[in-house]
Amino acid sequence: MHKLLFGTSGIPLTTNPRNTLEGIKQVKKLGLDNMEIEFVRNINISKEKAPEVKKVKTEHGVNLTCHGQYWVNLNSQDKATVEASKERIIDACAIADAAGVWSICYHMAYYMKLEKEAVFLNVKTALKDVFKELQDKGINKLWLRPETGGKINQFGDVDELVKLSQEFEQVQPCIDFAHHFARTQGKCNTYQDWSKILETIEKGLGREGLDNMHCHMEGIVYGASGEKNHVNLKECAINYQALVKAWKDFKIKGVITCESPNIEKDALLLKNVYWK
Repeated sequence: MHKLLFGTSGIPLTTNPRNTLEGIKQVKKLGLDNMEIEFVRNINISKEKAPEVKKVKTEHGVNLTCHGQYWVNLNSQDKATVEASKERIIDACAIADAAGVWSICYHMAYYMKLEKEAVFLNVKTALKDVFKELQDKGINKLWLRPETGGKINQFGDVDELVKLSQEFEQVQPCIDFAHHFARTQGKCNTYQDWSKILETIEKGLGREGLDNMHCHMEGIVYGASGEKNHVNLKECAINYQALVKAWKDFKIKGVITCESPNIEKDALLLKNVYWK
């Protein structure tokens, strides 16, 4: 990626009619750069429609990312659940790739009261099977991203994401800074804290890790177990100005996707703060 792009999590709220193709066009009209297709509840683009999505995004110069289905747990103790999770990832990747998506992210697993090392091994083993299938289908350019878990019982702290990315050529982290804020009970919230995340990525993955980022940012409310719900940026305690300064100082490149309820307003807020 040659610069830092900003965009919405899903179709902008101001899109009329609200569908994927019009959403891409609206992203461009708003002065944003990326739209994240939401497969979180189902794959809502058909095999036949995917090439049209790719055509429209290319015509309008809009980058596409994707958030995969919520119903994934590669650490389940039920083998049927693991197999179903792998199939969901493969099915979503096939459509995303056909639609011209650059990067797809997933909440990969829950700890299920197991030791972190055992969970990591289970996720790694399952992803080996996923990538074998993807390679067989010729899907070898789509980035698959394990995402920061917002809840304490979710796999996906920064160290785990970096370590998993070191294992596979097509894997890089999806850093959700608000989720990190929530899972640390708000303890990560200064310029130095945000910078430490970026330093960890650079140390583990080199400069490529900072030049190839898929990130989420939003306002968030948390409790004892971590994330409770998303809110708008100005309605929570996250020091997003300090975070944006860290993005600027580390010269990160890639995509910032806004998952606040007012998706395009906060995406534009972040973009404007960044370019100021």
